Amino acid sequence: MKSPSVPARALPAPAPAAPLLQHLAALYALTQSSAHVFASPLGPFLTDGRQAFLPRFVFFGPHASDISWRLCVLAGFEPRDERPSRVALALVEHLAADSETAHGLHLSVFPVVDTAALVGGAPDRRLAAENWGRPAAEEIRLLEGDARARSYHGFIRIETGEPGEDLAVLSIRGAVAETLSPDLVLITTEETEPVPVRLEAERVDPRATTGPLSIADDLPFTPFELTLRLPASWSDLLYRHAALILLRRFLWRYRAFQAYGQHL
Repeated sequence: MKSPSVPARALPAPAPAAPLLQHLAALYALTQSSAHVFASPLGPFLTDGRQAFLPRFVFFGPHASDISWRLCVLAGFEPRDERPSRVALALVEHLAADSETAHGLHLSVFPVVDTAALVGGAPDRRLAAENWGRPAAEEIRLLEGDARARSYHGFIRIETGEPGEDLAVLSIRGAVAETLSPDLVLITTEETEPVPVRLEAERVDPRATTGPLSIADDLPFTPFELTLRLPASWSDLLYRHAALILLRRFLWRYRAFQAYGQHL
C-alpha cells in the first residue's frame, strides 16, 4: 500500500504546555454534561515541590456493566511530542459525542502519562520503558495501582514512531497474539483502509520487565497490549485523522469479541 505523500520533518522540539493544558481544561468542562464520559484524575502526587494529578477520563459505554470488558488507553509518554496526547483527548471527545463507538465497554483514558513534564517541564524520563512492578516515577505508580484495581483486559498505547518510519504500525503483544486464527483477528488491513498500516503480533517474553505487561502475572487474567505508532513525519492533521480512524475501528472490532464471548 502506498503511503501518503507528506514532507519529512523531525520530531518537534519541546513546546509550551499551555495549549495542551487548555485542551485538558476544555475536556474537563465537556465531561460535566456527558452521560458516558467522566473526569477522574488520579493523585495527588508531588513533582518538583508542586502538587499534580494524573489526568484520567473514564468512559462507560451504553449497556456497560460491572462484567463488561475494560480497556486502558495510554498516551503522552514523550514530553517532546504532544500529538499522542492530542489524539487521546480527541478520542475522549469522540466518545462523548458518539458513545456507540464503544458500546458495552469500559475505557480509561490517560492522555498525559508524563504529567511532571506537562506541569513542571521535567526532562524525558523514558516512562514508556518503566517496569510497572517496580515503578520509579509517581505517574507509573498510580497507573500500576489503577491497573490492579480495575483488572484491564487490554492496554492501548499511542506513540510516535522512529524517524524513517512511513507507515502506521499496530502491534499486538501478549498471549493472545499466538491464539488468533485467520477468522479471529483484532483488526484487518481492509478495516484500516485508507491508512497505510503494518500489522504485527508477538508473544511477550514471560520475563517482560517494561510496560503494563510487566505486572501481568499479578492480574486475574493476562491482558494484551496494543501499540499504535504513527510516523513522526506525518502532518498533525494526518496524524490525528489516521489515529482516530484506527482507534475507532479497533474498538468496533473489539466489541465483536465481547459479543461472541471471546476472552482475551
